Amino acid sequence: RRNLMELINIGFGNMVSFRRIISILNPDSSPVKRLVHVAKEKGNLIDASCGRKTQSVLVMDTGHVILSALSSDSVQNKFLRSENTADVL
Repeated sequence: RRNLMELINIGFGNMVSFRRIISILNPDSSPVKRLVHVAKEKGNLIDASCGRKTQSVLVMDTGHVILSALSSDSVQNKFLRSENTADVL
């Protein structure tokens, strides 16, 4: 059973396990756009932006790529807060 503290909100009630995140990327560079395109072709893309502009791209250890409407800084802050909280538990 997973602890709820392992999940972070990436916008609009969408949650991901912070322990599975490999990187949090800005979506504006060409390599990240290519990464998103390849993930879409492979069926590994999850669009959690709910129709909003993608502000960050999360790469998971499962090979999935997740699009979020939250900024990279916002997701990073939530990640760091969750990681520090988990260390205390």
